[in-house]
Amino acid sequence: MSAAILTSLALTSCNKMGELSADNFTVTPSPLEAVAGQVPVTVNGRFPEKYMKKKAVVTVTPELRYAGGAAKGQSATFQGEKVQGNDQEISYKVGGNYTMKNTFKYVPEMAQSELYLTFDARVGKKSVNVPAVKVADGVLATSSLVNLTAMTSSPAGSEDAYQYAIAQTKSAQIKYLINQANIRTSELKTVSVQDFVRTLREIKADQNGFQLDNIEVSAYASPDGRLNFNTRLAENREKSSSSFVKKQLKGLDLAADVDSKYTAEDWEGFQELVSQSNIQDKEVILRVLSMYEDPEEREQQIKNMSAAFRELADEILPELRRARMTVNYNIIGRSDDEIQAQYKEDASKLSVEELLYAATLTENAGEQEGIYTTTVKNYPNDYRAYNNLARLAYLKGDVNTAKNLLATAASKKSDAPEVNANIALVELSQGRSAEAYEALTRATAAKNYKEVLGNLQIAGGNYSQAAQNLSGVKSNSAALAQILNKDYSAASQTLAGVARPDGVTSYLKAIVDARSGRSSSALSNLKDAVAKDASLKARAAKDLEFIKLFNDSGFRNLVK
Repeated sequence: MSAAILTSLALTSCNKMGELSADNFTVTPSPLEAVAGQVPVTVNGRFPEKYMKKKAVVTVTPELRYAGGAAKGQSATFQGEKVQGNDQEISYKVGGNYTMKNTFKYVPEMAQSELYLTFDARVGKKSVNVPAVKVADGVLATSSLVNLTAMTSSPAGSEDAYQYAIAQTKSAQIKYLINQANIRTSELKTVSVQDFVRTLREIKADQNGFQLDNIEVSAYASPDGRLNFNTRLAENREKSSSSFVKKQLKGLDLAADVDSKYTAEDWEGFQELVSQSNIQDKEVILRVLSMYEDPEEREQQIKNMSAAFRELADEILPELRRARMTVNYNIIGRSDDEIQAQYKEDASKLSVEELLYAATLTENAGEQEGIYTTTVKNYPNDYRAYNNLARLAYLKGDVNTAKNLLATAASKKSDAPEVNANIALVELSQGRSAEAYEALTRATAAKNYKEVLGNLQIAGGNYSQAAQNLSGVKSNSAALAQILNKDYSAASQTLAGVARPDGVTSYLKAIVDARSGRSSSALSNLKDAVAKDASLKARAAKDLEFIKLFNDSGFRNLVK
């Protein structure tokens, strides 16, 4: 107990209570710190021995005072030994300890504030004056920087679906009679074969618009009969169908690889067709296929079901005596140069995919903005150009324009993940964490989901999880999470890698320096921060991160 308290108590009559000193209280944390928009504080206090009169009742109220206002916390009441009540009893002879936990809603003015404990005391029916005691100075509000650091986070762009070469296939089937490998004229007149030949002709006629890759030929024999016979039969069918394809290529003067193969007994196709059929005994047949691996045993078991085998011979087996021909080719689109030339000549002739792709062919933000604006004009119902314009606006710091564009994008496609992720970023940058979280629930598939979530976790006070989600990201927010986790080495590395360093980047560097005891370096980075963003001067002037610089003439000159 301090000498002042002892003297005060010695002079106090039995009807009075002396002053209390800051020495009677411990405040945690010290200084106070804003977390998730709140200022939590724990006060551990002690009533000294022979202080609490036996008939005294004392109500203690924490009060955080700042310029223009004050925030009162939850009171706690204590009573002497002869008071009939339910409050915590404090012994007159030995005194007593107590703990009070409070949370104040943070406002920026609290950066310069003082925490007082006020007392409402009475002994019996008489009020007693106990002066308020100041127990802490100021609030450290580094976590609130997330509203600024979010501005250097990467908003998500909407991607185009443009493909220079779009893979295509066209297949045809030739059916053979039982035990035969020659191609009948009637088969060449079927729709599938005619379409196959027509596709080859179209490829030949427009070799700038089409690109032929190869042709695959697969020939089969049905799984009835002896294996060695079916092997020769399938091989001959492969030869006849391949010869037909090569003859077509030669006639059109087209060059392409013909990749051919044959399957002696098509049990796989057999099983598939039986599964899809309405044959009466199909479940029994499928069970036989699963029970027997040997092809001859399979065939014999199926033939034993004479009625079923007759259905198979009529409906299934003829479908397996075949050759399948597949042409693989690409539809060729405009080249990069052709797209750019067409954009300059007449952008209306470009598809929406080509326009969105065109914007990726330049690194100039102004040119990108012009292309997206043209896209909006030509394709007003496609949300992607609106989102990409919003992204560019956000990167320029024009949050209100970004917000309006995102609202339009959402009206076109409300469940677009990247749009909702960007809405979350905008809401966070304007201090609306609840709205940001709500938008992020619709953005789990967005590429920047983890980055946005990390920002929100900083705002929510979950610094460890934020650092994990922002791991590997070189942004102000990632560095802020590391600073709040007291990982200053990692924060320094992150800040050194920020792609677009701004005033906040330098401000965070100054905080790392100040916390690491590098006052001169902290002042240097603060000067750079203020030079890049003059609004940071007012913040630095009252930021307890720089309390050790408050008496430095260079610091005072910087923030005046």
